[in-house]
Amino acid sequence: MTKQVQQLDRVIIRFAGDSGDGMQLTGDRFTAETAQFGNDLSTLPNFPAEIRAPAGTLPGVSSFQLHFADHDILTPGDAPNVLVAMNPAALKANLGDLPRGADIIANTDEFTKRNLQKVGYAANPLEDESLAEWRVHAVPLTSLTVGALEGFEISKKDAERAKNMFALGLLSWLYNRPTDATVKFLEVKFAKKPDIAKANVAAFQAGWNYGETTESFSVSYEIKPARLAPGVYRNISGNQALAYGLIAASVQSGLPLFLGSYPITPASDILHELSKHKRFGVRTFQAEDEIAGVGAALGAAFGGALGVTTTSGPGVALKAETVGLAVTTELPLIVVDVQRAGPSTGMPTKTEQTDLLMALYGRNGESPVPVVAPATPSDCFHAAIEAARIALKYRTPVMLLSDGYLANGSEPWRVPEVDDLPDISVDFTTEPNGDDGAYLPFKRDPETLARPWAVPGTAGLEHRIGGIEKADGTGNISYDPDNHDKMVRLRQAKIDGIDVPDLEVDDPDGDARVLVLGWGSTYGPIAAAVRRVRKTGAKVAQTHLRHLNPLPANTGDVLRSYDKVLLPEINLGQLALLLRARYLIDVIGYNRVRGLPFKAEELAAVIQDVIDSE
Repeated sequence: MTKQVQQLDRVIIRFAGDSGDGMQLTGDRFTAETAQFGNDLSTLPNFPAEIRAPAGTLPGVSSFQLHFADHDILTPGDAPNVLVAMNPAALKANLGDLPRGADIIANTDEFTKRNLQKVGYAANPLEDESLAEWRVHAVPLTSLTVGALEGFEISKKDAERAKNMFALGLLSWLYNRPTDATVKFLEVKFAKKPDIAKANVAAFQAGWNYGETTESFSVSYEIKPARLAPGVYRNISGNQALAYGLIAASVQSGLPLFLGSYPITPASDILHELSKHKRFGVRTFQAEDEIAGVGAALGAAFGGALGVTTTSGPGVALKAETVGLAVTTELPLIVVDVQRAGPSTGMPTKTEQTDLLMALYGRNGESPVPVVAPATPSDCFHAAIEAARIALKYRTPVMLLSDGYLANGSEPWRVPEVDDLPDISVDFTTEPNGDDGAYLPFKRDPETLARPWAVPGTAGLEHRIGGIEKADGTGNISYDPDNHDKMVRLRQAKIDGIDVPDLEVDDPDGDARVLVLGWGSTYGPIAAAVRRVRKTGAKVAQTHLRHLNPLPANTGDVLRSYDKVLLPEINLGQLALLLRARYLIDVIGYNRVRGLPFKAEELAAVIQDVIDSE
């Protein structure tokens, strides 16, 4: 039977099931297939914080959303066109996001009376016409998988576990995805368990064959490759890109990379990734706690390494004293904060932008720290190099504010040419710099105000280090009031003088009256919303901040150039507070703190409302 192939320009798929159903692995593999095919893509993994929430319950639902297209896209999509629901909980938890007319592929084997009752269904929604507004494909995924694996020497439980590979095979057929890479992946992943490897490959192929032969799916779909700029591409997540950026910074600076870290969601994958790259001179230290991690990183910086520590909001609170020590000792240190929903433990696997004020002011005393925020998963690579550049050039700790959305999301990344990466090499002080042959550890560079960096053990350059205030120049312990005032102002002036590029504004005709400003991970949803509004004929400008301290020199001029400035943030208005105070501009905040990224549709409506209120 020859089936029709329909052309689409984009599609949004959401895989959803129990946290033990392998939805993240299924989504990762479909994403890898899609990246190999050449589509532009963006992903949104969404999973519970519990290691294993109660099976079949709403809190235990794990999902993975993938948006892929034949053109440039900016977000994982507002609403899925296809929902793969492995059980009733997955259906109920995600149905509210599903537009009318979308496809539901439901695993009928899990729609038992007990599982329905767990989530409050009085009747089976696959049978009672309550889903009449959607296109439902009832597929017994579990029993089809077990049937396909009858000849394999594995337990029934192991056979049932392979149902996610059956679903992956079915979706791979439905959207004409390449399959060879997934087969190879399964063979490598289960190399030590060949029977499990063969069973998973067979389940994957059985899912493909089911799509080819069943009457439930009369049409398959094709989304042609996107027209991307020439180059070598790979799919990359934010945490992986950030790890690679740190390695690149190490190579470009000529310094060994030292990571002192304590595992914490959603930053742990940076530690995991960096631990694989010892051949690049990377040393990773999994500390006993957050304080030990940052202390070791600062010690490595004192010893002449590129010191890095990674964490999330709760860890930043614990590291604050040592970051203050880095400020007063004026040593380079990169502090990566992959923000998550708080306060306290909060929602560890959900995203937020709520650590900005803590990054700026969350230490005792006048303790200025530069802050850099990447805009997309792949931009984490370049943001890491920029953070290293600032830290090394100005001898200061730098806060790098990623978040859970960027960390776990992925997109195609054009691998840069090594020759195009900035040279951030460092010259250590090797000779005394005083007029009388003495070494002055706080004699500053007149351009950057950075102090010299001498590797411990260098003959003739012995000096004091520590948290007590130092005398300007000599670095001797000082309690002199005027010296303290001078050192406080010098440290602030050093940060204020950091060279950052001006804000660039996207204003096609130059006559928009409304500016949409963002920072960090809101870039994609804001840019997608601006596109939608412009398609209606309305005029709107957009700009995005990467450097949050110091702000670009032209920030005030840009903001004053527009009648209204709209600032969406996944917090209660932290940047808006700062901009109002500094520039006396009534920034309009749009704030949602739901643990989820903004949707382009909602932002487009907000932008239009602001335009209409002119």
